[in-house]
Amino acid sequence: MPGVPLFVLTHQVPQHVPRGEPPYTFVTDGIASAVEQARAAAGGKDVALMGSAAVQQCLAAGLLDELTVHLIPVLLGSGVRLLDHLGEAAPVQLECVRVVDAPGVTHLQYRVIR
Repeated sequence: MPGVPLFVLTHQVPQHVPRGEPPYTFVTDGIASAVEQARAAAGGKDVALMGSAAVQQCLAAGLLDELTVHLIPVLLGSGVRLLDHLGEAAPVQLECVRVVDAPGVTHLQYRVIR
């Protein structure tokens, strides 16, 4: 997304980084720091996450307000599953905010209940 600050959560900053505008910010000190930096850069606007591991970490840390799932009719066989290991300590409760059914995709939006 050109022009939108990008914060990359990582254990180690890579030696070779592709150019980006604005440049990438690598965060090595955890999800809370990444979210804090992204919120500061957003200046009151929404912050979006990409990747199931970041979503899981934010849910576990109580940092996620909403969850949007774009459901398509394809089942993948590998990777980090979005909803694995959630609710092991306590169930994660969601409230349905919006459902949009479109050709080939259903958009589901939920509010995280705390």
